[in-house]
Amino acid sequence: MQNTHPASPSQDVSTPPAATNTEPVRTDVLIVGAGPVGLFAAFQARVLGLQCEIVDVLDRAGGQCTELYPEKPIYDIPAVPGCLAQDLVDRLLEQCAPFAVPMHFGQRVEGVQELPGEPQRLLVATDAGKRFEVAAVLICAGAGAFAPQRVSLPEAAALEGRHLHYAVRDVSRFAGKRVIVAGGGDSALDWALALRKVAARVTLLHRREGFRAADHTVAEMRAAVAAGEMDFVVGMLGALQTEGDALVAAQVRTREDTLTLPADELVALYGLVSEPGPIAHWDLDMRAGRILVDTTTYESSRRGIFAAGDIAFYPNKQKLILSGFHEAALALRRAYHYAFPDKALVHVHTSNNAALKEALTHGTD
Repeated sequence: MQNTHPASPSQDVSTPPAATNTEPVRTDVLIVGAGPVGLFAAFQARVLGLQCEIVDVLDRAGGQCTELYPEKPIYDIPAVPGCLAQDLVDRLLEQCAPFAVPMHFGQRVEGVQELPGEPQRLLVATDAGKRFEVAAVLICAGAGAFAPQRVSLPEAAALEGRHLHYAVRDVSRFAGKRVIVAGGGDSALDWALALRKVAARVTLLHRREGFRAADHTVAEMRAAVAAGEMDFVVGMLGALQTEGDALVAAQVRTREDTLTLPADELVALYGLVSEPGPIAHWDLDMRAGRILVDTTTYESSRRGIFAAGDIAFYPNKQKLILSGFHEAALALRRAYHYAFPDKALVHVHTSNNAALKEALTHGTD
């Protein structure tokens, strides 16, 4: 299967950071994390008749598979003799596509609180101002929340959020600007190509000629450079120049010299590091940054909050994608009882599920 990267920047449905919602989104389950386990969980939720939405701090689906090793071969998925990590993500996206599950990218889940009343529900908030009222939360955050590798230059901290960005959340803010995109992975190349259509000038900056990106994306970038649509510089950031509180240029160290590149905006996409994030402060029983769960339901020490995938911990835990699939499936069956406490969950094989066949054939609203 070809690496198609279906979750491109243009498909990001996230709310910009400044947005707020007066009324929370009401759904059955909020899935935290859009990696393979989160995507399969969305499919399983809809098969069971649960409404769900996904939140992810990254700018597209795929988690570690997309951001860290899209070309890594995977051999331990049942009935799939072998596929690349990105291919697995593509197939999972295709599997849940008929259900049109809302996915909110570029934002991180911050807090959760219990709401009064019966049945008990949870209110979850993100750093983008979006709120969800849910019966259950399923955390599929892999090794934890990802955070961008930051620019270590002394001038960087004061520019973050204004002229230095670690994600692109609003393309329009780069209109007519001189933009440097630093990095050599898929995200860096994708955004350099996308921003060249709105920015006054885009320069892609990478420390070497080779890239950690799909071959077709590299070819598209090189064609755009050859056509004069953007620039490519091999080098490393040496300093950031400012006037007042605004970025005006970046000094770049190359093998031969030091260049000064005029710039109004810097997008640094150097990759990600894992950290527990705000979930570490949710009063959950945790072990070394992972959530302790009951293996009959994969529920945490807090009612209605579940974990599946690498972030879930229990004796003899195996950090395998297929283990995460199993954990998510069982967690959602318990979550169903929280969403519909007066309704029995009747098991029906998917091959005999007429409603599922209709949804997979014609899609759902």
